[in-house]
Amino acid sequence: MAVAIAVTRERREGETRCAVTPETVKKLVALDASVAIEAGTGLGSSIPDHEFEAAGATVRPDLGSVLAGADIVLKVRAPTSAEISALKPGAVVIGMLDAYREKATVEALRGAQSTAFAMEFVPRITRAQVMDVLSSQANLAGYRAVIEAASEYDRGFPMMMTAAGTVAAAKVFVMGAGVAGLQAIATARRLGAVVTATDVRPAAKEQVESLGAKFIAVEDQEFKAAETAGGYAKSMSAEYQAKQAELTASHIVKQDVVITTALIPGRQAPTLVTRDHVASMKAGSVIVDLAVEAGGNVEGSRLDTVVTTNNGVRIVGWANLAGRIAADASALYARNLFAFLGLIIKDGALVIDQDDEILTAAVVTHAGKWCIRD
Repeated sequence: MAVAIAVTRERREGETRCAVTPETVKKLVALDASVAIEAGTGLGSSIPDHEFEAAGATVRPDLGSVLAGADIVLKVRAPTSAEISALKPGAVVIGMLDAYREKATVEALRGAQSTAFAMEFVPRITRAQVMDVLSSQANLAGYRAVIEAASEYDRGFPMMMTAAGTVAAAKVFVMGAGVAGLQAIATARRLGAVVTATDVRPAAKEQVESLGAKFIAVEDQEFKAAETAGGYAKSMSAEYQAKQAELTASHIVKQDVVITTALIPGRQAPTLVTRDHVASMKAGSVIVDLAVEAGGNVEGSRLDTVVTTNNGVRIVGWANLAGRIAADASALYARNLFAFLGLIIKDGALVIDQDDEILTAAVVTHAGKWCIRD
């Protein structure tokens, strides 16, 4: 009997992405899986129902009919209580569950005897690269952050020479050179800005400079030894932190646009830009806080709001920036999910290998047990 896969419409406010596309539906059907999709699931990503049907899916009108008998449920965000209550016992739920902050939802999934996989827990190992939703979505969020900044900034990004005079290039400072930060750097450079960036990892310097940006950091001996063998940043001394804070303050005051990207899984986002930093910036400057959903990197940022400060600085706090480029975000996310499904669908059957390091890292509930790591 074919594995029954269900995809429900995202019910979290502001979520425009979907968990499958016609491309991945075709691939799932080729694995002898049946795919049921709730009507309207793809509208936020510009995918009408008839395109899913043409790819081999069955479009059903409501939640109950979609989830009835489903072996696997694919989600972007964590399911709602209505979705969980409609699951059959033992159903597999896969999505970006935000498992550290959505513990009540994970508990409800445990109570429903569901096996739930949080895609944000997929380990960053070589064979799991194609399943890395954090990278695929952060890449698009970094791009969109620059687009949002350019929209709010009331001047141009590139230097322009005209008969009436020269327009100076915008100065953009990217804080954090992970996936989102590197894409923000590349995008700002393509728009013609003068870009600088900072990161606590010494290895980031080469990546930043390869994109044509200038690296900003206190590069003393402590900094050069500030990375573990695994590639993670070490804790820095109070003395170093004070020197870096002084350098950051003197640099931010000269910038037109600041983009912050620092996130720590399961923890409050670190503060990178203080109220004093914001107060030092000139009127018309723009700050985009990519970490606003996790508490924010910027003092004064507010979720889903553009705050204009007393000195005329605009702080952009849009949630789900990847969802603002939903068609591409859904395409990449759906491919991530399809690759993950290849681990649990074998010869047309649902098989969960409890010795697979990817599955054991990603599972948060199984057989009524709580598997999330604290």
